[in-house]
This record gives sequence, structure tokens and C-alpha cells, in this order.
Amino acid sequence: MSQLPISNRNETPVPSGEAVCAPSRRRLLAGFSAASAASLLGGCTDVEFGAGGGFFQSSGGPQKSVIMLPLSGTSAKLGQTLSTAATLGGGPGIGIEIIDSGSTPETAVAAAKRAVEGGAKMIVGPVFSAQATAVGNAVRVPVVTLSNNEALAGGGTFVFGVTPAQSAQAILSIAAQRNLRDVAVAVPAGAFGAQSAAAAEKVGRGLGLSMRSAIVGGSAEGLLTALTKGGKLPDAIYMPVVDAALAPSAEALRGKGVQLLGSTQWSSLDLSGRREFRDAWFAAPDPLRFAAFDDAFSDAAGNKGGIISGLAFDAVELLRILGQLKLLSAKGLTRKEGFTGVIGPYRFQKSGLCERGLGVLKVGAGDFSLIGSTSI
Repeated sequence: MSQLPISNRNETPVPSGEAVCAPSRRRLLAGFSAASAASLLGGCTDVEFGAGGGFFQSSGGPQKSVIMLPLSGTSAKLGQTLSTAATLGGGPGIGIEIIDSGSTPETAVAAAKRAVEGGAKMIVGPVFSAQATAVGNAVRVPVVTLSNNEALAGGGTFVFGVTPAQSAQAILSIAAQRNLRDVAVAVPAGAFGAQSAAAAEKVGRGLGLSMRSAIVGGSAEGLLTALTKGGKLPDAIYMPVVDAALAPSAEALRGKGVQLLGSTQWSSLDLSGRREFRDAWFAAPDPLRFAAFDDAFSDAAGNKGGIISGLAFDAVELLRILGQLKLLSAKGLTRKEGFTGVIGPYRFQKSGLCERGLGVLKVGAGDFSLIGSTSI
């Protein structure tokens, strides 16, 4: 998301200036890691190093946990990206181990069982739904999946990914505050589009918005025709899914007086110089915290990591906190004060779902402006 500088003008600005802010962002990220390490190490006593370079912990050390990533198989490239994020700042830390989930439910289950037999009290991962379902059914410790599939929640599995409902809550809350009452939703055909449309309708109606029936699939020209069937264009249109039709649809709506709204998926786009997205709003991670993380990740990996990499970093911090407090349990996950990470504040519910605070950014002429945010 840091492909564009964040503006210090228009709306509610985010302080920036590359010469000044890039180092401070790195210090901010280092501060997160240093604080976690200090609290972690401060509670560890009598750690003895064995001849093999491992360690044996006294009862005063943190509880054990693992983060499961696809380090081998068809998604090994993604796994390595997430591993880089998880180890930023010298991590993951005492008591936390990164293990390979492989590429199938069977390999993930085998790895998870070995981890639990070795003393792990909590598992972060796997990334993919099928693996997360299999692992959740196979072990009796909390499983915090990086997937954004809400259907996985429950029975000891907690969903940590940024869900369609979280994006909809952030962006539609700002729309309601700005008195954009008549809202349309356009999504491509498919399961994720359907989930995004259903989430937007539920959230929008809860906010008192007039939500039009979702427009599914079709061309940019067809979108404009569908929007005018009722006699007038809506105040806003929410287009949460990034696909080939997004940019042409945004161009077709340019200058029509319809506020264009997007989800956190838009954070993966390079919006620099894209006139069709000028003045659009989209849900996004906390911009200052995430920019600090993204700068540090880029330095380490040589490329941008995206939101899922931020989740991997936040998940390790979560394990550090709960491991040190000896609260690697469902009770620890659902503590009322919640947690804060580079994506923003979040709190797990007993249902296995997660409440998450997000920012809302406005696209400018080569910059972003923060126009609002949601809290937990």
C-alpha cells in the first residue's frame, strides 16, 4: 500500500515526507519488535542452552506455540514471503517455532499433531481453508488461521484474515457518516463476490443505509445501465473485489457523481496516476503502522508484502504476548482489551470471528488522505 506517498493535505492528513518519515517508520517497527522482545525476555529465567544449540526452559519461560506456513509444495513462494514477515525484528522469539504446513490438508495435519505433541499450546495458520479445517478437526488447541473465510470460525478455530465484513464495516461506516444513503454493490460472479456482497448488505442495512440489490458480473457499460434502471444513480457504489472489470468500471463512472468505494483488496493496486480512481475511498490497514512494517519488509525481502504479510507479523506478536502471559488459550485470545498490530486494532470473539479496526483512505493526485477509521 505504500506505492503512493500519503498526503499531508486534504481531509484528515497522515503526516509524511519521504526524507523524514521513512526512517521514523523503521524506528516505529523496531519499537514494536523491541518492546515485545523486552517483555518476553524479561520474563524468562534460567534458560539453559544444550550442546545441540537448542534450549530447555524453566517453568518461568513462555508457553510454546507454532506458526504454520506453506514452506514447501505449490505455495512455497507465499510461505517464504510470510516467513520473512514473521521473522522481522529478529523474531519469532523464544517459545515460537515456524513450521511447514506443506501443500495439502494431510501434510498440515501431520505437522500440527507433531507440534502439539511437542508442547505447542496454540497454532497460527494454516493459510488455506482446507488445511485450516483439517487442522482444526485434528487438534485440541486453538487454531488461528490466516484465512479470511468466516465459515471456518468456531470449534476452536479463529479467523485472523481481513474478512469481507471487516472491509464493509469500515468503508460503509464512513459512507453513512458522510450521508451517502443510497448505496449499490457490484461484484464479479463467484464465491468471494457473493460473500462480499452479502457482507456489504448486512453491514449497510445495520447502518441504516438503503442497499440496492447487488449487481453481479457484466461489463462496465452494463454496470452503468444497471445502475440507472431505478431512474437515478446511487450516491455511492461499493466494488470490493479487484478483478479485470474494476478499472473499466471505475472509468465508466468517472464524472457521474457517484462515490466509488473499495475494500482492503485495493491495497494491492498501484493507484499512482490512475485518474479513474481519483477521489475514490477504500478500506485499508492503519496507514502509519502498516507503512512502517511495509518499509521494513521491503528492505528485507526486496518487494512489497501486502496485507497478508502484515497479518503474519501481527500473528507472531500475538503469540509472543500470550505466550509470555501464559494465556495461549481461547480465553487469552478473547480478552476484552484485544490487541494492536500493524494492520490495526483487533479483538477476537468467542464465535471465532475477529473485530478489526481499519482506516479509510481517499485517493488523491499521487497521494492518499486518511478520511476516517473504525475502532473495536
